[in-house]
Amino acid sequence: MSNSVNVHPLFSPWGRFGLYSFFIDAPEPAIVDTGIASSPAEGMAPALEAIGRRIEDVRWILLTHGHIDHIGGAHALWELTGRRAKVVIHEADAPMLRSRRAHVEEYLAGRGRYLRDPGGEAKVAAATQAVISGEMEPSLLVNGGETLSLGGDVTVSVHAIPGHTPGSVAYSLDGQRSVFVGDAVQVHGAANGFPGYTDPAAYRAGLEYVRDELRPEHLYLGHPYRRADGTPYGVGLDAAQAQEALTQSLEAESRVGAAACDCLRNGLRETQSPYSPFSPAAEELGYTGDPALEPSPFFTSMHGYRTQHHQNS
Repeated sequence: MSNSVNVHPLFSPWGRFGLYSFFIDAPEPAIVDTGIASSPAEGMAPALEAIGRRIEDVRWILLTHGHIDHIGGAHALWELTGRRAKVVIHEADAPMLRSRRAHVEEYLAGRGRYLRDPGGEAKVAAATQAVISGEMEPSLLVNGGETLSLGGDVTVSVHAIPGHTPGSVAYSLDGQRSVFVGDAVQVHGAANGFPGYTDPAAYRAGLEYVRDELRPEHLYLGHPYRRADGTPYGVGLDAAQAQEALTQSLEAESRVGAAACDCLRNGLRETQSPYSPFSPAAEELGYTGDPALEPSPFFTSMHGYRTQHHQNS
């Protein structure tokens, strides 16, 4: 059982988002998520030094999912620990740690089908070269249900909450209900203004699991996700904010799902709209963001509903 272990957000700059990792100040220190290739040296190391900690002493690298802005710095961070840290990821997202090409394949199978960008594949491939510090084999594959010992009496439990990606997980500091969810609690989206998930039913089930089973006293988000009115949360939420964010996430999924299902029932039609073939859903939702702006959550989620619709037909 953990006894009031301190958690420190570590910010790394990147584009319009900014990236957050979290330092768990345990006897065997852990970092949750790693940003991109430059994040460990440029963001994490100075932030840790400022609180009297050393990046070389990190012994656990806990990855919430396989997207490039969460695993991109994993190899670089592992190197900075003298290759002593254990790198943990869910089995379903492990290919994205092992191979840059897996990110390109994900793009082509999902949002890339709708973006009408002949150079899209090359752009994603270039991005993986720029922001992923190295391909690597994880030290430990998890599936949910595991307990990791961070030394002393500090343990972290692993919970599978697929939906945002197939291998999304939550890490919970046992005894204090500090829960790290990466991007599995999207609220109304981050800078793109739209929630993104590959499997809508699994995403909803994951939100309900975090709300009902994990009941976080402290909820740590991968980005400053936004409320319905567009104002961002911080990345460290207290119990009341966590419940609000989970409730709003469920409400947003219901609203997006209803619009997507209406669109699918009426049949998809190609148009000149940048939201095609899902332009009726965008119109119903009042969504006016740029659907081509990476990570293109509008098309990611719409494709998820389309896949779900086909499975249920």
